Amino acid sequence: MMNVARSIPVILACALALSACGQPAAQQSGPPPAPQVTVASPVSRTVTDRDEYVGRFLAIDEVNLRARVSGYLDKIHFTDGQRVKQGDLLFTIDQRPFKIALDQAKANLAQAKANVDFTKADLERARTLLEDKTSNAISKQAFDQRTQAARSAAAIVESQEAAVRSAELDLAFTEIRAPVSGRIGDRRVSIGNYVTGGTGASPTLLAVIVSTDPIRFEFSIDEASLLRYTRRMGADIKGAPVELKLIDDPSFVHKGELDFLNNVIDRETGTIRGRAVFQNKDDLFRPGMFARLRLDASAPYQALVVPDSAVGSEQVKKFVYVVGPENKVEQRFVTLGPLVGGERVIREGLAPADKVVVNGLMRVRPGVTVAPQEAKAADASAPGAAPAKAQ
Repeated sequence: MMNVARSIPVILACALALSACGQPAAQQSGPPPAPQVTVASPVSRTVTDRDEYVGRFLAIDEVNLRARVSGYLDKIHFTDGQRVKQGDLLFTIDQRPFKIALDQAKANLAQAKANVDFTKADLERARTLLEDKTSNAISKQAFDQRTQAARSAAAIVESQEAAVRSAELDLAFTEIRAPVSGRIGDRRVSIGNYVTGGTGASPTLLAVIVSTDPIRFEFSIDEASLLRYTRRMGADIKGAPVELKLIDDPSFVHKGELDFLNNVIDRETGTIRGRAVFQNKDDLFRPGMFARLRLDASAPYQALVVPDSAVGSEQVKKFVYVVGPENKVEQRFVTLGPLVGGERVIREGLAPADKVVVNGLMRVRPGVTVAPQEAKAADASAPGAAPAKAQ
């Protein structure tokens, strides 16, 4: 009896241990719960395809200032880098030698005019004597000589007048003025240096002026894009609106228009040179600055969009997960369009009624049953600004 009584607690303890071990095993034998995912239907939006290009700004006018006459630089009338207007005085070459040359030319002209007066009077006296038939005071030869002298004196007057105009022009050329409005660079010559002018081999460069408002933006268009533009807008796409974004701009905020398209395609690059023009009253754009330009590649059209985060990749193919009947996940390959803010245009592969997995993609695989939840308005990506080029 004592042995039986002692074995009862041992049996009860073993039974309790076996019961405790069996409970987790029973719980682990059940199926795992379906993963929860967030789904949303594609949204129909009006979008426009746009192509982006990288280019740089160019000045409409760029002038290298050089003197037309030689001499010593006497004055500089600007500060390096300042804005100048057309006609502003920039440099003055020492004018004293040119004023002396002008005075001498004027004196020579006065002498020539005096000689004309004398020869004319002498010719008139000779004509009177020649017409007097009663006397032989002058011969026909002498009269012809005086006539020739009067004509020579008149020609010398014309020559001296031209010399005066040339001297006046040289004096005017001692003042170098801005031929265009814009921004001038730094001076290349200091006061007191000899400036070589004229049209010789090496006239002295004094400064460079570039116009800034308006300003041009030059870029290259590939052949395929050119064909799209031509079919949509015709052969002449001049005047097409464009948008521009600087490196620190959040979006394409600057508006301009296309003003030139070259007449040939570069054989080496397969591109054609395009040019747009922008207003630049605040001098934000500078020649040589790089930026991105956006050009409409299509007319506005209706398209289905989904959050870009819902799109997956399988090598070169793009896909989305769609929840079908009985909440089973299906992998759907799609053709992508441009990115509209945080949303991606889907050209092919989706229907408006499809339920696309937009959250929880890492928890699903094709054929898996899920517990879908409809996305709230705040969960969907807000539509962005205008779309960029299709990626």
